[in-house]
Amino acid sequence: MSSTPTLSRTEGLDIDLIDASDVKTAAKIFHRDGFVAIRDALTAEQLAFAQQGARRIIAEQTGADPKREGNRGHHRYSFGYRTQHPEWAMLVDLPHMLTILDEIWQREDYLCTGAGGDYSLPGAEIQPLHADMGDYFNDPWGTVTFRDIPAPFIVINYTMVDFTKANGAIRFIPCTQRSRAPIPSLEEEPRWMQQSIVCAPAGTAIVRDVRCWHGGTANTSDEIRPMTSAGYNAPWCMTGNFRHRHLPRALYDKLSDRGKTLCAEIVEEQ
Repeated sequence: MSSTPTLSRTEGLDIDLIDASDVKTAAKIFHRDGFVAIRDALTAEQLAFAQQGARRIIAEQTGADPKREGNRGHHRYSFGYRTQHPEWAMLVDLPHMLTILDEIWQREDYLCTGAGGDYSLPGAEIQPLHADMGDYFNDPWGTVTFRDIPAPFIVINYTMVDFTKANGAIRFIPCTQRSRAPIPSLEEEPRWMQQSIVCAPAGTAIVRDVRCWHGGTANTSDEIRPMTSAGYNAPWCMTGNFRHRHLPRALYDKLSDRGKTLCAEIVEEQ
């Protein structure tokens, strides 16, 4: 991969899709850019299973919202916490993806905070750039912010369909995870940022530092663009993400030993 990601005139942000087995390259790109895309992160069977869950929740949420007001802007939705569903519980315990997190953090004692994701319907407009975490240091001297530390919280997103420029794929602004610059509004955002779109096949994983600037784009297609996810807190950064014990004991008991350790703070009380 080139040292500086570039924009393709036809396919948005020009990035490489990395094999999950190439953990060192994946970690290197992640630390540099704030995200890395992993090819074929889900088997065909796993992808079909995850798609099944996404379709079910989309039908439930949109069925209750005939005006398509959304919960993240019109025609745009968050799945919310969905670890209580087997399709999402599967995502938190994928060994080949956990080895990438192991390499990034150089430790294995991080914890899962849950699983969810988002989707946009045809007609969704471009979403302002944002980060998924605010500054929790509140340093009274103003010398240290949450931007000055290694990744405190990582989300792995899984593309449920092929992400294209037409169906509202996510745009990422590389190397912004440690930036103290103000995030531009839509009116201020330069055109190259609005075109910094990650286009990738269904079943791709996007491992991202949640501080990296990102935002949805307009869905001008005739298809729904879903993206599921699993989230993990750094072992040294317990920031209050464990608000819900939403993993049923029956699903927890089916996880691997590693998965049970990861989910110790979100499994329902006995």
